Amino acid sequence: MASRPPRPAGPAPSVAALHETGLAYLARYATTEAALTRALVRSVDRWARRAVADGVESDTVASQAAQARAAVRGVVTRLAAMGAVSDTAFAESRTRSLVRGGRSRRAVAAHLAAKGVGAETARAALEAEDTDELTAALVLTRRRRIGPFRVGDGDRLRELAMLARAGFTQAVASEALRMPREDAEEIVTKLRRG
Repeated sequence: MASRPPRPAGPAPSVAALHETGLAYLARYATTEAALTRALVRSVDRWARRAVADGVESDTVASQAAQARAAVRGVVTRLAAMGAVSDTAFAESRTRSLVRGGRSRRAVAAHLAAKGVGAETARAALEAEDTDELTAALVLTRRRRIGPFRVGDGDRLRELAMLARAGFTQAVASEALRMPREDAEEIVTKLRRG
């Protein structure tokens, strides 16, 4: 099978083209302003590499790429003002799904920080989430089949270490591992219904 020739670079990304690229990205991914900015800058960088490969003078490419990168911030600001991208909505949604999926609040905060969510926004999203740490730990114990959901014998220290690595405190981890299966099952079922 013969490979296709690379796509020509075309003109430098304009504000309108960056806006369309941003909307296309947002149609596919829930994201933050920081992640959208990185995606648009990568798009400009891809264009610059193709333009240089097409034989466009490197000084011209560098100048046009710098202008396009400078326009990225304005495009992201405009999309945020339109409500197309919202760090707050992203943080609330991701917090809800991660906590209810068995992640500790510490792990969620680290995840949000890695995605570019500000500390205040992350703190507000965590405070708004009503699922407590014990419930999140029980979801994890169920998924990992440890503690009350264990079949057969298990190593309690190993299970404590697993919960500690997931970001749960020793008190929460111990309580989750000691809880009777029926009580743990009831709490997890209530969370899934709610």
